[in-house]
Amino acid sequence: QQQAGEQELATKMLQIQSKRFYIDVKQNRRGRFMKVAEIGADGRRNQVFLALSTAAEFRDHLSLFSDFYANLGPPNPDTLPEDGKLKSETMVKDNRRYYLDLKENSRGRFLRVSQTIARGGPRCQIAIPAQGMIEFRDALQELLDEFGTDDGGYKGELPEGRHMRVENKNFYFDIGQNNRGIYMRISEVKTNFRTAITIPEKSWSRFRDIFSDYVDKMKDGAEKGPSESNK
Repeated sequence: QQQAGEQELATKMLQIQSKRFYIDVKQNRRGRFMKVAEIGADGRRNQVFLALSTAAEFRDHLSLFSDFYANLGPPNPDTLPEDGKLKSETMVKDNRRYYLDLKENSRGRFLRVSQTIARGGPRCQIAIPAQGMIEFRDALQELLDEFGTDDGGYKGELPEGRHMRVENKNFYFDIGQNNRGIYMRISEVKTNFRTAITIPEKSWSRFRDIFSDYVDKMKDGAEKGPSESNK
């Protein structure tokens, strides 16, 4: 359902077990965002809204939840927490708060994503079957690759995001823009761990120079070798 002044830029549909999920990238006068709609087997519809920067954070959390889920043993009702929660995380964006809960009940394991608004209003939530978290993350990544992580005030073309895997860590490099200017967000994701730093564009050159200096020093040290350095 299209709101007045709202433009749909892209959409993806995922079929995960008996549910269909539609991930739409939309744009209105406030900027770009994602709408995630869940359609159950009974036709019931639930949806949440994510700023693009929040969608990038959600992507990182999906990697962590997937790793955690992959290391879980088979379901055991005797060891299940009373509230059914196996792992939980929180995301905050402006006046919105998101609760991510990997849960287990008699129907299986699933990731519940709940969205609340600080000034009140209905609580919105969707539930992603745990087996589909990787597929969901990959769909998010494809849309973020195309549209970036900038929420609004888009001026010109920003470089595409990059991804690098080193041993058991994933590094994501995302270029975004807010009311303070352009920035680079570097996220490090590994099992049960996620951290990120944000580097303003005006300091990229200095950051590069320091990084390059360390690379050169380590290279020089390796070329000299221990025997030469001990003379």
